[in-house]
Amino acid sequence: MKQKMVIKLQLNDQKGRSKALQIVVGISGVESAALQGADKDEIVVTGDGVDAVVLTTALRNSKSKSIGYAELVSVGENKKEEEKKETKNEAVVYPTPTWTCYAQYPQNRQMVYEHPTQDNCSIM
Repeated sequence: MKQKMVIKLQLNDQKGRSKALQIVVGISGVESAALQGADKDEIVVTGDGVDAVVLTTALRNSKSKSIGYAELVSVGENKKEEEKKETKNEAVVYPTPTWTCYAQYPQNRQMVYEHPTQDNCSIM
């Protein structure tokens, strides 16, 4: 199940934004991360099997001074992916079958006729 998480950060400068994105993308299961908000102080993370607590803790424990406090705002399902899946299931295209045709060559058949031999000779 894909999840969408929003984390609010206290970022001081552009260096802090890039460092926060590097930390988020480095966690396993994260598929995309984007900055959002008026001051670009929120990170929107989408992924499959991502633990929101681990993600927030990693941002809080970063040793960068340009990243301040991290607060988990919301966690929910990614609704856009579900809508796309529903539209994909409507039109199913099956591949056309391929037929293989082999050339048929005439077979050489030899007919062998044997004359029956008779052991009884009528002359002798």
